[in-house]
Amino acid sequence: MRVLTSRFGEVELSQDDILEFSEGLLGFGQLRRFIVLDDPNDEIFAWLQSCENPDIAFPILETELFSLGLSIDIPKGDLEALHLDKQKDGRMFNIITNPNDPTLMTANMKAPLLINVKKRLARQCVLQDNNLAIREPIFSRLHSFLWSAR
Repeated sequence: MRVLTSRFGEVELSQDDILEFSEGLLGFGQLRRFIVLDDPNDEIFAWLQSCENPDIAFPILETELFSLGLSIDIPKGDLEALHLDKQKDGRMFNIITNPNDPTLMTANMKAPLLINVKKRLARQCVLQDNNLAIREPIFSRLHSFLWSAR
């Protein structure tokens, strides 16, 4: 199967690569099928690419790369919707804003993406925790994580 993307051209993939978002994403509820594409120009960023609209793709990062002590608890209903027993059984990502000045980079901590990799199910979980921000600055945390990993 081939998916057209505005960033990476035509991408060859199998049906097993597709993630099903049964409720879509906030503001994009009509789009349900996405793939995660590694960014060939960056080792840590990936893109959540719509299979239905080549112009829709979001930069994402795994939460563990910058969360550094933040506690993110996914509600039981979200876990059940993804057929996950525990949060750690899935992979968590956050949608990133990546402006021209990387020091202004933010992550949407309030609505992380949780993926059941085995079943290819995904969900954007809207959290009620007021300590989590929609635009959480992450540059310094990400920078610290990357330097400590070397």
